[in-house]
Amino acid sequence: MKGFIASLFFLLSCTVTSAQLKTTPICPVISIDILDGIVNGAIVPTSTVGQIKLKFPCFTSFEEEGNSSKCGGGVFYKDRDIYFYTGRDYVEIGPAFKGHLSIPLIGASRNSLFKWLGQPQIKDVSWDAFKTAYGVLILYYNKVAKVNKIQFSTQVANTIQLCE
Repeated sequence: MKGFIASLFFLLSCTVTSAQLKTTPICPVISIDILDGIVNGAIVPTSTVGQIKLKFPCFTSFEEEGNSSKCGGGVFYKDRDIYFYTGRDYVEIGPAFKGHLSIPLIGASRNSLFKWLGQPQIKDVSWDAFKTAYGVLILYYNKVAKVNKIQFSTQVANTIQLCE
């Protein structure tokens, strides 16, 4: 009887111990095709929160779409400096982006962009908006006229609503 109770106790403690183990979600390298507006060949600015979380499970935070969400919902990767605003259909890439860009835009000089993107549709002091086949590409510049933020969307320049 003592052997049975000891075995039962051992099995229960093993079950409890394994229940405490959690796996760390592993994300693939994030690769962005700037000219096509596609992330890892499958995610586009109109993708849903669920689609993005499934493809990249290592998100740092997310917000479901709805009236109560600040920017319409999204999936955010602060450690990789990339943000998917699903309610507003755009993707934002910051200066510390950890991944691959099809065109090396982060840190590129404002004067060197014509060869890849042509003339901007709208030009401002600190940003340019380029018309693309899928919508719009917006590039922001720092004080020395180098790209430090990228946003791309399926919206067009005059209809896009960015999160402040």
